[in-house]
Amino acid sequence: MESKLEKLRKEIDKLDNDILKLLNKRMEIVKKVGELKNNLNAPIYRPEREKEIIERLVEISNKQNGILNKDEIEAVFLEIFAISRALERKERIAFLGPIGTYTHQAAEFKFGANAKYLPLLNIEAVFKAIANKEAKYGVVPIENNTEGVVGITLDSLKKYGVKIVSEICLDIHHSFASLQDDITKIKRIYSHPQGYNQCLNFLETHNLLDVEFIPTESTARAAELAGKDEFSGAICSKIAAKINNVPLLFEKIEDNLANRTRFIIISDFKTNCSGKDKTSVIAKTSHKTGALFELLKNFKEKNINLLKIESRPNKDDTFNTWFYIDFEGHIDEEKVKNIIEKEQMIWLGSYLREC
Repeated sequence: MESKLEKLRKEIDKLDNDILKLLNKRMEIVKKVGELKNNLNAPIYRPEREKEIIERLVEISNKQNGILNKDEIEAVFLEIFAISRALERKERIAFLGPIGTYTHQAAEFKFGANAKYLPLLNIEAVFKAIANKEAKYGVVPIENNTEGVVGITLDSLKKYGVKIVSEICLDIHHSFASLQDDITKIKRIYSHPQGYNQCLNFLETHNLLDVEFIPTESTARAAELAGKDEFSGAICSKIAAKINNVPLLFEKIEDNLANRTRFIIISDFKTNCSGKDKTSVIAKTSHKTGALFELLKNFKEKNINLLKIESRPNKDDTFNTWFYIDFEGHIDEEKVKNIIEKEQMIWLGSYLREC
């Protein structure tokens, strides 16, 4: 038994040596690519190129009857991509902080654990950081499938003129963490209001709806406060609980176990067309009968599939609104470019559709 195990381990060691040699060779080429991009001032992050690589590798693996599935291949190569980007150019990523938020998880999913991160206290601060070139990329939530859109994100897209370059869909699982092992002794609950509202069934079941609720700017902050308050609990992520050394009492407490949040990555460049794209715009209509109908009719006539439409108030002394719209296609496609120009829409970005 031991001799067989030792033989297999030696085979693995040899393969690891080969993998390391190939990775080093890949990174040598990556550095040359980085030099070319830096000379051209071209963006380092190309989500459409990364997606193309993963799809090609998945296809090869399937033909070879490989053991690794798509998710496993993606997990390995996302880390390789993250290291590659850092070698090409070390760029700062701003996100809705603090460390341990779901937005932090989304940022790490795309940019890796070793990226240069800038946690900020609110969503608008992330947009300001990109607009002022304090960071190259920003990661913010834009909608949740339980609570709906994040209004401040839509308003900031309109206000700051940055571009959406990618999107991330993340499964959101809320946990209940506390220094107190007896849930009946909890006197305060810290949570972001959205997280709290997504766990009402759990709170009702454990007679916690009448316990004092203290809203926080993030679930990570909730975990931090609960770590200093013996008779409190936090609705937070597992990562936030671990970072703040607050034991988990319950791991998944959200009402909707299919709870997902869509995040966007913002920057200052245009992504290339991948053939599977989404475009986001801001549209305004005149204040007259049928104006919205006429706008939407243009999409039907051009055979463009709408994915989302949300109205937002102008925030002036009127009750007029503007519309945030997602639809299939890329601005480099003629029909997409034409409808944006015809309706004088504000283009917010065209990017690989992943949600």
